Amino acid sequence: MTPQIYLFILLSISSCFGCFFCQSILPKIEEDIEKLKADFNSSQSDVAEGGSIFTERLKSWTEATEKKIILSQIVSMYLKMFDNIGPATSKSHVKNIHNALYTLNDSLTESFKKVKDLMELARLPMNDKKIQRKAVNELFPTLQKLLLDHPTTHVKRKRSQNQKRKCRC
Repeated sequence: MTPQIYLFILLSISSCFGCFFCQSILPKIEEDIEKLKADFNSSQSDVAEGGSIFTERLKSWTEATEKKIILSQIVSMYLKMFDNIGPATSKSHVKNIHNALYTLNDSLTESFKKVKDLMELARLPMNDKKIQRKAVNELFPTLQKLLLDHPTTHVKRKRSQNQKRKCRC
């Protein structure tokens, strides 16, 4: 993983929380990431194989609130990575990066809760009859909320379908 990717992620996170973070520690973090890059030999050619891990995923998350959700998950993954590094964590540049990530993680706790909600939804056993009955009970309020919160989605689709029907090309 290149320092540019780390820097990109830190910049993305900091953009959600204002420029104070950028001005105060970002130059030091960039220097520390350069040292971390040397520790990991991340400039070797095999690092580029298979594409990026995080930056490609960030591209489709465009709104600030959406970005906070994905960034909270990315930050937690970096923290897990630092927990698994082992003896390298005693180096000051690694500690600095870890502390910055930990501070950012604290500010993303609400977004991380949303990620957990999504993961719990994905694990729901939809073949369970009781879950199915509950889901059916909640279907109308869910659709109602979706349509009331996002009425343009429904209208745009309807307009686009009408245009397709008119044009018999």
